[in-house]
Amino acid sequence: MGKLEEKKQKKTKKLFHAALELFTTKGFHETSISDITRKAGLAKGTFYLYFRDKYDIRNQLISIESSRLFSQADTALQETDIAIFEDKIIFIIDYILNLLDKDRQLMTFIAKNLGWGVFKSALIHPKTEYTLDFYHVYVRMIEDSPHEFRNSEVLLFMLVELVGSTCHSIILYNEPMNIETYKPYLYKAVKDIIRGQIID
Repeated sequence: MGKLEEKKQKKTKKLFHAALELFTTKGFHETSISDITRKAGLAKGTFYLYFRDKYDIRNQLISIESSRLFSQADTALQETDIAIFEDKIIFIIDYILNLLDKDRQLMTFIAKNLGWGVFKSALIHPKTEYTLDFYHVYVRMIEDSPHEFRNSEVLLFMLVELVGSTCHSIILYNEPMNIETYKPYLYKAVKDIIRGQIID
């Protein structure tokens, strides 16, 4: 790697770090590009060398932070002897929910913004070296399963939307119940969705 590329990566990391800290403490809408560059110790013009706008850096940060969570969950999964597809999916969901439950600020940032569109572009087709191609992890689990599924991408869509849409309020506000009380309901729904997509 040349010096120019190293310099670029260093500046990009500074901007990512500053933006994440501001988005998770101050809030996305309350944070300006000037705030980000000031915190990163860079000129405002530098921001536009790497990102189109504030939404671009936010979406890339969601990719990075979500990838980090999925990567940790996948690493932990590899250390288990779990063999059944639906149990692997539940293990990953549970692992990530536990991490987010411990980091409410990150939960607020990711869950408010991680819809299917961002998830698909970020984790199925990652754009940066910092992100995980989660789809390959998912496909590997599908291929290891003895079952054939109707549409693996539709299945993933349903699972992402179910977990993302229901867990935000539960983790942040304990509404309508706390996360530990909710998990059995969630995991039954996950199993039902997966089984409903199996081709007999």
